[in-house]
Parts: sequence; structure tokens; C-alpha cells
Amino acid sequence: MKNLRTHGKSTVVWLLMGLLILGLGGFGVTSFSGGSSEIGSVGETKITADEYARALQSQINEYSRQTGQPLTMAQAASIGLPQAVQAQLFTGAALEEQARRIGVSVGDERVAKTILDAAAFRGPNGKFDRTAYREVLNRQQMTEAEFETAIRSDEARLLIQRSVAGGVVAPAPMVDLTAAWLLGTRDLAWVELDEDQLPSPVADPDEDALHAWHEANADRFTSPETRKISYVWLTPEMLTDEVQLDEAALRDAYEAQIDKYRQPERRLVSRLVFPTLEEAQQAMASIEAGEASFDTYVTQRGLTTDDVELGELTKAELDAAGDAVFALDNPGVVGPIDTALGPALFSMNAILDPVDIPFEDAREGLRAEAALDRAARMVDDLSSGFEDLLAGGATLEDMADETRMQMGQIDWVSGSPAEASGISGYEAFREMAETVTEQDFPELFQLDDGGVFALRLDEVVPPALIPFEDVREEVEADWRAAEIHRQLLSLAEEKKVEITAARDPAPVPAASAVSRVALPEDAPEEDEGALVETAAEPELSWTVETDMRRDGWIEDVPADVLIHAFSMKDVGAVDVVDAQQRVFLVRLDAIHQPDLSEEEALRVKEAVSARLEQSLQADLFDYYARAAQRKGGIQVNQAAINAINAQVY
Repeated sequence: MKNLRTHGKSTVVWLLMGLLILGLGGFGVTSFSGGSSEIGSVGETKITADEYARALQSQINEYSRQTGQPLTMAQAASIGLPQAVQAQLFTGAALEEQARRIGVSVGDERVAKTILDAAAFRGPNGKFDRTAYREVLNRQQMTEAEFETAIRSDEARLLIQRSVAGGVVAPAPMVDLTAAWLLGTRDLAWVELDEDQLPSPVADPDEDALHAWHEANADRFTSPETRKISYVWLTPEMLTDEVQLDEAALRDAYEAQIDKYRQPERRLVSRLVFPTLEEAQQAMASIEAGEASFDTYVTQRGLTTDDVELGELTKAELDAAGDAVFALDNPGVVGPIDTALGPALFSMNAILDPVDIPFEDAREGLRAEAALDRAARMVDDLSSGFEDLLAGGATLEDMADETRMQMGQIDWVSGSPAEASGISGYEAFREMAETVTEQDFPELFQLDDGGVFALRLDEVVPPALIPFEDVREEVEADWRAAEIHRQLLSLAEEKKVEITAARDPAPVPAASAVSRVALPEDAPEEDEGALVETAAEPELSWTVETDMRRDGWIEDVPADVLIHAFSMKDVGAVDVVDAQQRVFLVRLDAIHQPDLSEEEALRVKEAVSARLEQSLQADLFDYYARAAQRKGGIQVNQAAINAINAQVY
């Protein structure tokens, strides 16, 4: 039933898991009423402006955390986030109205348990902290009574959800049919036809045919829109020859990075802390007995490997665990060891040898690194002068003549791949090349290596059909590839007919390839000794594949071949498959139904059943929620919604 919580207005989910962690204060949001205290209602159940604001901000925060990028309100609106939040709120209000009408509620004990279990209200000792509870609610401008009422309503809604969709069981025939579809296998054979199998070489086309092909397939021979761009740029690498570095400066750079060149022996270590020494000892005993692994206990604690990883540590940095960890000659687990956080097991994952690179060995690398660093500072010092010149009306040509900036020109095509060298390899330049207009004045922009550039759009050349004379060779190659493909498809169809005819006892045309077969002795007298012509199946080098599943693959063969094989119904049938400009004949040799009593099949059936039940529950709940909304009657205050949308950012 967990998946159904997203269909309703869940105070516990939105408030405790989202808003209570970040708080709206950090977003500059303090009041969302916008002149109205409600955004709508279902029957007598109101949806307040603050509820909508909190829910919307929580969803924006969650989306930002998932993507790692801040989400603006405009971006949220473009993906329909406000509408989704509104739908959830009105669905929740409909359920709350239903609970009110039929008298569904929960007791104080359930409300108290929900609050006590909320991680947002725990103190340093991991237990409920009333001070934290009060402070968090104050940040959300909620009283304890308001919050507890919201939880009571939320729990009542969940009771209704469970009663509506709980107990739904996926129909066994549907589960079996789906599992059989997933696990069924097929035997097939395939052969690819190529140019060498054509009965005669493809004739050379005449000029009229090529001209007609050029015109009929103009999109293949049309140059893309080209933006002719002039630019000036200066990078640190361009100035490294001018940088003078003495021995003392290099030694200073070496000493400044001494931790990079001299490091003691280290270990890559993970630490898992246990609540008690007994639990740590039991875990260590299981690991030593081979009954479990360190990662098993990490997972059981609801953690990930990143959560317990300490990184590269020296013996001294490991404190009390140093001797035990460094005593290991190979990766392993030691402990329990008493730490400031409690008894812990330490997993040593790798041994990192000491590093000792003398100055003489590091000199050349230091020289190149220091030269680039100093050159970057030189570019930075020059940048203000470049900006002043551009602001004063200097052209790119002036910049190239009067400064150290170098000028270049590029024909930019949207979507061009980044080059390993040259200015087009910089993302900053690529972004500006896509958006600059002929009306823009040159400005100075930063490159990610410390360089700078300015650009000017000189001309936009629209897409145009390339003259035939300039692409004649490409036209002929394209025509030839298409003609070979056409003839291969025709040949494949012919061979399909021949194969089918060879297996069909019905008479075949005399023009077909034949073999002569004698009639049995008890044939009618007038037919005695007569011969029947039957088509001979063409000789082909079939590749046989057995027990193929739908999610399988055949090396160097397009996926469409296997997909088509699973669409075929008749064993022995042969079909032509045109895939990625390659032509195949596919023969279905056998269809194998799976044994649904096997262990793997039972696991698949369990997963299929769970997925189908979730889908059925969601559909059933959706129908119920829509009916509840219609019965309660929806009122929407669009002005209040717009006011809140304008304030959230």
C-alpha cells in the first residue's frame, strides 16, 4: 500500500520527510496566504493556502535534491509540478471529507506514535526531543494542535485507502499468462543476405537516374544551417612560453604540495558501529564463520557502502583501530574495537603503498603545472583590459591587433561534436555559439581552464540543397546502397516463397526449381511411373539459436530479428526481417512454454503478482477518489493558487 500514499495528501510524508528537514525559512518564504486562506475545498473540507505552499515547496525541494540542481518555479510549472501537487491535495481532501462523513478517525495513541517515530523530531540521543519538535513546528508556522490534527486526518485517510484498495489480489490466470510470456523461449534460425548472393551485380546508374535520386532525396544532400562565427581568445596554454620559473619557485610549489608527493602507507577502510558490544561480537563471529559478510550487516542497518566508508587513512588517523587494521596483509575485517561512537567493526578494503617522489622526479610536472597556473593569473590580470576595450567599441579585429588575444573563424553547425583541440572543445563557447545573434555586441566570456574569449556572429547560412556536382559520389553511393537493399529484400521474398513451396505438397509453377520424386507402387495405373514436381528448398547457411528469451540477444544481429521471431505464430514459418538496412530470413523452429512450477518461474510470478496488484490497487483507488471528489463537490480558488505560485521560488 505504500505506493498509494502519493495519491493523497499525506502530511506525514510531505511535512516530516521534506519540509521539516530543510525548512522554508531558507527560501525566503514566510507567508503564502496571498489575501486568501484557502485554495479550494471538497465538501466541507478546506485546503488552506499554507498547506498548498508547504506541499509545493516540499516537492520542489525533493526534485532539486534528486537532480542536484535548484528548480525554479518556472521550471516546476513547465513539468506540471504545481498541477500534480494540487491533484494530490484535492484527492486527499476528498478522502478526508469521506472520513468526516462516515466518522472514520484514529485515537491519540496512534497520533502520538507517529510523532514519536518521526526522525525530524529526534534529539542527539536518537530519541524524541520536545524542544526539537516545538522548534521545527515554529519554523513551519504551525502549532502543535494544528500539526496533530493534520496527522490525525492523514491517518484517517490512510485507513480509507487501505479499506478501498487493500486485499486486492492479481488474478491467477493473468499472473500465469504474464509469467509465461516473460519466460517462454523459442528456437529459431536466421540467415543474413548480402550483395554477394544477388543473382547478378547491381548495374551502374546513368546520370539521369542519379539526378533524379538527388532531387528525390534532397534531405540527405542538404547542408545544415551554418553559423559563421568570428572569435578571439586567449588561454593560459598560449602564454606558458612567456612564463619564467626559477628553481626556488618550483621548490616552493613542491613543498606546497608535499602531501601529494610524500604519503605514508595507508589503508582504504570502512567502519560499521554497533549499538552494543554483544551485537558487534555476534556480527564478527558470523563474518569469521563465513555465514555473512561485512556488507550484509551494512545493508541490514539500512546503510550504503558510502555511509560507512572512511576513505584512505594512515595508521595514526585510525587511532585505536590502527594496529589491528595495519596488521592485515590482505583485505579483511577486524573488531570489535571500541571507538568514540561505540563498538565497531572495521573493513580493510585495500592497501595503499607509501608514496615518496623526490623533487627531481617531480620537477617537469611541477614546471608545466606552475607555468599554467601563472599563465592563468596573467590571463586574469589582462581580462579587465580586454573588457574595457570591448566596452569601448573595439572590434574583434582590433582585439587581435592590439592585445595578445588570437583571432579565428569557425563555421558552426548546431550539435557538432566537441573537438579534442580548438575553441569548439569548450562547453562555454559551444553554448554561446548556439545562442549568439547578429545584433549582439562582442563580450568577454570565461573558459573553464582560465582562458577568455569573445565572439561575433557574422552570418547565418540557411540549409540548402548541395549542388549535384559537389556530391555526385555521395549520391551514387547512396543510390547503390538503396538499390542493393531493394534487391536483397526482393531476393529474400523469393527465397521465402521457395522455402514455403518446398514444404507445401501443393503443385508449384514449372518455372520453380524442382526435384523428381517417384510415386508409390499402389498409385493408379494411369499414373504409374509418373513424376511429381516439388520445389527444392534453397540452400542457405542458417544459424540456429535455441532457448532464446524475449530479453535475450544475438551477437552482431539487430534486436529486431529476435523481436520479430517472438511475433511469429507458426512453427516452421519463415519471414523476412528488414533491420538497420540489413536483410534477414528468420525461421521459427520451436515454441517452448515454461514450467511455471520451477523456482525461477515462482520468483517471476511473485514479482508479476506484486506489480499487477500495485497497478490494480492504484486504479481502484483512483476510481474511488474521483467518485469521492464528485460526491463531495470541488471548489477551486484559482486566484489564491496563482498568488502562491507567484510567491514560491
